[in-house]
Amino acid sequence: MSAAQRPLVVVGDTLLDQDVDGEATRLAPDAPAPVVDVTVDRSRPGGAGLAALLAARGGREVVLVTALGDDAASRVVRETLRSLVTVVELPLDGALPVKTRIRAGGRPLVRVDRGGGTPGSPGRATVAALRNAGAVLVADYGHGTAGALRRHLADAAHTAPLVWDPHPRGERPVPGVRLATPNAAEARLLLGSDGGPRNDQGPLRVHGARGTRLGELWGAAAVAVTLGERGAILTRPRSGDHMYVPVVRRAQGDPCGAGDCFAATAASVLAGGGLPEEAVQLAVAEAAAFVASGGAGGLRPGEALSDDEAPRRPYDAYDLAGAVRARGGTVVAAGGCFDLLHAGHVGLLQNARRTGDCLIVCVNSDASVTRLKGPGRPINPVADRVRVLSGLGCVDAVAVFDEDTPEPLLRRLRPDVWVKGGDYSADTLPEAAVLREWGGQALVLPYLDGRSTTELARRAALGSTVRPAPPPVRTRR
Repeated sequence: MSAAQRPLVVVGDTLLDQDVDGEATRLAPDAPAPVVDVTVDRSRPGGAGLAALLAARGGREVVLVTALGDDAASRVVRETLRSLVTVVELPLDGALPVKTRIRAGGRPLVRVDRGGGTPGSPGRATVAALRNAGAVLVADYGHGTAGALRRHLADAAHTAPLVWDPHPRGERPVPGVRLATPNAAEARLLLGSDGGPRNDQGPLRVHGARGTRLGELWGAAAVAVTLGERGAILTRPRSGDHMYVPVVRRAQGDPCGAGDCFAATAASVLAGGGLPEEAVQLAVAEAAAFVASGGAGGLRPGEALSDDEAPRRPYDAYDLAGAVRARGGTVVAAGGCFDLLHAGHVGLLQNARRTGDCLIVCVNSDASVTRLKGPGRPINPVADRVRVLSGLGCVDAVAVFDEDTPEPLLRRLRPDVWVKGGDYSADTLPEAAVLREWGGQALVLPYLDGRSTTELARRAALGSTVRPAPPPVRTRR
């Protein structure tokens, strides 16, 4: 069996994360403290458990090696993970850590931490899982699992790509790590007095230097220092090379779990034979999309692998729409062929995004464009059109439809606002009747005159057959 076909093994400390959400409109009578009227109370695996769930949603077989006990929190995690990933347990002396966030209006007020135990020695199943790994991800949260398996992880680094997501209170990565993924604050703390002044939003060269230094100390092939909404900087300690990977579009949302998403994505890419550069580029994009879809708070573990028998990411257009609606936001959709993206398209999409909390662009498939526009169209295949649209900062997600109209897609997305540009009235838009089925609104926005894909294509074709006039010859007098 090739490495790409073997499971991704996630090793680390699993937690139980709880979100208690509500509204705070008054203070307690006995203290100046807000009173939260609870509306939702959710629990889900956190730490290495969350990283394993995110890796499994990418479609790969995932094995989670973690410490669980007989306490109530361990039982909740065990039951949640049972059908989604294969769990290989180490004994846990004590109780599983529980982290509870109490939030009002979607904003954290306080976090309460409880529990904690000591992992026991690994058994044969643990050693066998690491030997059979196509790649290994260490999600170290400083509770001892990585330390209990250190010798076996050092061996695994010689046989499979190993990604290490470190923690300041955790284990030092073993030599031979393919990619380490500290965030900016962790990189500074892990270097101690060599980390320099506290400046986690400082110049990229500072983060690059920290990544290089950590790679040298750990014997890691590459280190990616993640920078939140700024993206990540990848360093190659041996060569001293740095590569900055920015976020294509900045995400507004809950950042909880973004680091786990980044590490899980990177490990999956390396497991498939990708390079660290490829892994970091995709991980930055996936982490930003994960935050935009609600982060760990928007994750529904029980739905992790279901969608007409095919696994999908938790943050596609449909999940994004659901997450935005769940927090009371406005979902905006716009549609078209977008065969040659021009200034008219960009202006329309920028204005559309300003009308709500996310923008989903509905794009005609290649077959749909051909039926609508005739032979020779589209000029650009749908994969290219989706990639160009996804690169716009105002676009949060793209969905493709194969029909002549987007009506079936709109019934699945159920946007609050449908935007079109051009000489329409809102009532005469073909999609207006569909939007009314769930109380949505059709909206017409101004369109830049003189810009059209057809005109651009005509001018491009004309330019390829008409030779430009030679420059005028200057003569002396």
